[in-house]
Amino acid sequence: MSVQEETATSTVASDAPRVLTTSLTPRFTPTHRWKVLGVGFAANASFAAAFSGLPTTAVLMRADYHLQITDLGMILGAMGLGVALSELPWGLLTDKLGDRRVLLSGLGLTGVLLALMAVFVSPSPGHIPSPLMLGASLVLVGLIGGSVNGSSGRAIMAWFREGERGLAMSIRQVALPGGGAIGAVILPSLAAVAGFRAVYGVLAALCLITTAFVWLWLHEPGAAAGGSPRQPIAPVPSAIGPLRNAQVWRTVLGLGALCIPQIAVLTFAAVFLHDVGHLSVMEISAGIVTVQIGAAIGRVWSGHFTDRKKNRRSFMKGCAIMTAAIYAVLGLFVAMAAHAPVHSEVFLPLAVVTLVIGGIVASCWNGIAFTELATVAGMSHVGTALGLGNTFAFGAYFVTPLAIPAVLAWLGWVGVWLVAAGCAGLAFLLFPPSPKEGRSA
Repeated sequence: MSVQEETATSTVASDAPRVLTTSLTPRFTPTHRWKVLGVGFAANASFAAAFSGLPTTAVLMRADYHLQITDLGMILGAMGLGVALSELPWGLLTDKLGDRRVLLSGLGLTGVLLALMAVFVSPSPGHIPSPLMLGASLVLVGLIGGSVNGSSGRAIMAWFREGERGLAMSIRQVALPGGGAIGAVILPSLAAVAGFRAVYGVLAALCLITTAFVWLWLHEPGAAAGGSPRQPIAPVPSAIGPLRNAQVWRTVLGLGALCIPQIAVLTFAAVFLHDVGHLSVMEISAGIVTVQIGAAIGRVWSGHFTDRKKNRRSFMKGCAIMTAAIYAVLGLFVAMAAHAPVHSEVFLPLAVVTLVIGGIVASCWNGIAFTELATVAGMSHVGTALGLGNTFAFGAYFVTPLAIPAVLAWLGWVGVWLVAAGCAGLAFLLFPPSPKEGRSA
């Protein structure tokens, strides 16, 4: 068979994207898109192990670094600040340079920075790094690590078709609670036994190992039989850029507001469960791991569900209103435990269970929101749109830990959870209204 005949044979239509062989593009089997998804998942999980895992060491970090509660809030939000500042520039760069270059350079450099933190920013006898040094280091990790989100998301949206994208993006988003769960299992015990030098070293190794797989498997797709994997995301590509699209702005504003209750659990659940629930380090880790595993399962289910029902926006609104209700109940249980100490043995366990449920519900919607955001923006603007969404998401990650100590000093834990409920209610109002159900792909 000639080369031309062999190439023509490879163009037989199938349900999955199949890339043509050219002089510039390597041949990929239809299943290669799952390797791309695996790389995107691993990249996000590696960064999430640091991003969501380090807050689970908050009690030990407060002790080892000799931090005040206000310093702790600044430290826990520092990486979120870095990501928020860099997401939009990384998204624009991804649209210009491509997924592979951005993800390779960003993830690899993140691993190098974490390795340097293990050497220079770890507490040891006679050397306690200042809060400023620790915070600046985490900001820098966030600035570079922000490259992971938009680049991996753009790659997945490119390789998967409409009808699969919600599930694929939700699986990618599972990497965030999945990586956080790995961090919650490993990092607190590692910090207690071997110190933060080992913590940063393990996180660096995860990022660098994943970078090797990115180099092996992540490539730009070429033309495909039966429709390119780079087919337009929107039914009719919009001439309006994402920065001038009202639906994009409503989505990212609602996304940022709904991140606040989720982040409140991720960053201060350990402190709440220790100071109010009087749980041990192992019990705290178990509670946070339960949240992360539940969120992971919820994200996969939600991706499949919304792909089948074509109801992303109504699903996002449903998650927002449910989150508001659950966090309001959490605040009520904490208030009952505080004002009726005789009943605290009943209300505190209820508060802990409600916190876990609320953390799961507040984390189920992320993949759906980012899929809808990319769909509205169109393929040529995916990196920019996802970067904008992540700017608000990680901006919330920076602001929330800074605000919680102030709210805590003023209104106590009841106020913290009620404010979180209010933010979820605001997200319900901000998310754009649902189009007619059954919208065609």
